Amino acid sequence: MMMRKKWLVLAVAAACSAPALAADDGRARIDELHETTLNLIELLVEQKVLTREAADAMLTKARAQAAEKTAQAAAAEAATAQADNAKDVVRVVYVPETVKREIREQVRQEVVAQAKLERWGDVNAVPEWLDRLKWEGDIRLRYQGDFLSPGTIIQGGIPRKINEADFAAFGQNVDSVEDRHRERVRLRLGLNANVSGGVDVGVRITTGNTSDPVSTNQTLGNTGGKYSVVLDRAFLKLTPIDDLTLWGGRLPNPFFSTDLVWDDDLNFEGAAASYAPGALDPQRILKPFVTAGVFPLQEIEENASTRVDDKWLFGAQAGVEWAPSTRMRFRLGAAYYQYENVTGIANPTINDTFNNASAPQFRQKGNTLFDIDQNATSELWALASEFRIGNVTLVADFADFYPIHVIGTFDWAHNFGFDENEVRARATAYNSLDLGADGYQAKLTVGHPKFTYLEDHEWQAYIGYRYVESDAVLDAFTDSDFHLGGTGHKGFMIGGSYALFKNTWLTARWTSSDDLNDLLAIDVFQLDLNAKF
Repeated sequence: MMMRKKWLVLAVAAACSAPALAADDGRARIDELHETTLNLIELLVEQKVLTREAADAMLTKARAQAAEKTAQAAAAEAATAQADNAKDVVRVVYVPETVKREIREQVRQEVVAQAKLERWGDVNAVPEWLDRLKWEGDIRLRYQGDFLSPGTIIQGGIPRKINEADFAAFGQNVDSVEDRHRERVRLRLGLNANVSGGVDVGVRITTGNTSDPVSTNQTLGNTGGKYSVVLDRAFLKLTPIDDLTLWGGRLPNPFFSTDLVWDDDLNFEGAAASYAPGALDPQRILKPFVTAGVFPLQEIEENASTRVDDKWLFGAQAGVEWAPSTRMRFRLGAAYYQYENVTGIANPTINDTFNNASAPQFRQKGNTLFDIDQNATSELWALASEFRIGNVTLVADFADFYPIHVIGTFDWAHNFGFDENEVRARATAYNSLDLGADGYQAKLTVGHPKFTYLEDHEWQAYIGYRYVESDAVLDAFTDSDFHLGGTGHKGFMIGGSYALFKNTWLTARWTSSDDLNDLLAIDVFQLDLNAKF
């Protein structure tokens, strides 16, 4: 009996453990084992091997354990699924070694460029926009001596020296015929800003005054009075394509020229365009250029008392630079400048002011004038000639003794608008004077060609000759130093410069000129100390 109970208990144990051992079988096998286990337990109860209470307790415990294992398995399965979902799928693609090197080099270049741009690690770094600003300036201290020798006239059979009143009879600006000594200073400060690629802005302030377009000098000896500062330049420059430059505003002289026609300190108001294909190519032998501009000279508001049109200047120039070798260069330019509405118009009757604005706002001396005011008690001088100027400029530069250059310059101008008969009909006071419309200048320079970024002991010397008839060019815009400005004179110039230090040089100049009608001889000596920064 005891042996039979023992085998029954072992059978029940085996049956209870069977589901675990056969967990991988199909659902049918599991159901079969489940029914077999229940039958064995019932058999043990019937054989009184187990009591009903023990059998029920055994079944309850078995169900609890099965439920616990099922829950654990479900939890483990859910955690595994969640982990699998959280993982990204990574596909590894083969990259050739050459491609890897190219990628590394590209990244390195980008990082280095950014580091340079942003100046990583530079404790003195400044904002990027400051790099697009370029400052420039210069100062000049000058001693100037003006030595005048008036001609003589016969008055009442007695010769006498010409005085200021004699020049006033022709409307000329000669304030004095006495010698004069002056100390002068010139300061210029400019800013060039690159807005973006191909867009630049230029601004410059200088000493001087607003009424004189050809001088930026300030004479010392004003009882301590402060100097005035004027806006000398304010322009916008566009370079939409290579070799093409567009200007607008108050801009530097865009034409290839000398001071025979345009004073060095003169700036132009208006718009200009310049096209110079290959100008920046050092290997190119022939470099043509074309420049044109439109410049308003005086805007006049017409009203009940003014009937004069606006005054304009139109200019065009074509030329070529020829460099057959590194030690030889020629530059030739032919220009045409046409002035509109600058000739004076006489007022129709006494006390009329309709044409007063036809008188020039600024002039030096030399051009033929006539009084447009019909009032016998007053005078208003205006230009008697029209001005349509042809100009040819040639520069030959030889550098066989480099760094010493030998430079020859020749400049010729003719006023095609000058009609002597018409001019004399207007300006009857000039009937005894010689008038003309031609001018030329020749100059020879030896030494270092440019005093820019100077080094010690650089030098330059020159000698030249000028001949300018009364109406060859507009006297308002020509050189203001030779003959103290204007036209109607002839004479020579000699001078030189020597670099004392880097960007600091000394200049001496002597000009000696005679009026073409023997009215006034003027010698001018200028000694300048210059510094560029």
